[in-house]
Amino acid sequence: MHLPRTPRAVSRRAFTTFAAATVAAGIVPPAFAQGDWPAGKTITWVVPYPPGGSTDVLGRNLAQRIAGPLGTTVIVDNKAGATGTIGAAYVAKAAPDGTTLLGTSIGPQAIAPHLMGKLPYDPIAGFAPVVTIGTIPHILVVGANQPFKTVADLIAAAKKAPGTLAYASGGNGTVLHMQGELLKQQTGLQLNHIPYKGDTPALQDTLGEQVNFMFAPAAAALPHIQSGKLRALAVTSAARLKSLPTVPTMGEAGLKDFVVEQWQAVFAPAGTPQPVVQRLNREINTALKDPTVVALAEKLGVTLVGGTPQQLGDLQKSDSAKWARVIRDGNIKAE
Repeated sequence: MHLPRTPRAVSRRAFTTFAAATVAAGIVPPAFAQGDWPAGKTITWVVPYPPGGSTDVLGRNLAQRIAGPLGTTVIVDNKAGATGTIGAAYVAKAAPDGTTLLGTSIGPQAIAPHLMGKLPYDPIAGFAPVVTIGTIPHILVVGANQPFKTVADLIAAAKKAPGTLAYASGGNGTVLHMQGELLKQQTGLQLNHIPYKGDTPALQDTLGEQVNFMFAPAAAALPHIQSGKLRALAVTSAARLKSLPTVPTMGEAGLKDFVVEQWQAVFAPAGTPQPVVQRLNREINTALKDPTVVALAEKLGVTLVGGTPQQLGDLQKSDSAKWARVIRDGNIKAE
């Protein structure tokens, strides 16, 4: 006795017949043919900082740009706290399928791990590098009434009166603090570090000359340099800035190997398939060329970079080793 086929049986048989026919014809549905994207799944772009900062603003813009080409929704989730390490830990533990990304900066991935002791993630082994978004150059600045006209002037004054010059930073363990420590170690100077709760109050006291100098993010310092309230002694980038063509690099000012750029980048959890990483890399690189993104980055003081996952991995390892040495030699501890 033959029972009538149920609708489910017909559906399954029809699908099997369709699949066989498409394979025979050399046609494979895109999601399976490409094998490089978990089609239809929402992506969460984790920003380990509060809303409103450059990492958040630029990340949100990029998330919007890649959603269409990937055929999915990209939501931004701010998981702030512990200098970015809370968000980093969350992504490190996420499923390695390309649906959870970390849009972060140099701090949680190359500096904080050497300051904070044991973290719930490995900043290198716990992630798959995707792409470098860009870098933020810094400027060594002094108040307009300070007597220093060059980096050499500043060093000479610090050597003449050890322990009397003070520099500001946005907080203990920040990249601004690390640059002051690097200056100390490369020159043998005795300098006083004055940490503030954020870059803005540090810059305000540099303007008010409560401190002698600071390494300030370019976007924040430029308006004050252009108005004459701050004097730029050098930039920490590898090359001079277009906006300050007469200001030398730290290397040109006599400090070799003093290149510090605060990078922003995208990482995925370790174990994310390489085709997925490459697809993300390709779409973000394309988004970085969008005129709207370029204009936004310029406004935020970010120099867009892009490139390969390998280049980001090499950058992270190099900077991690550099700051590990600086932190160890300076006996710097997290507050």
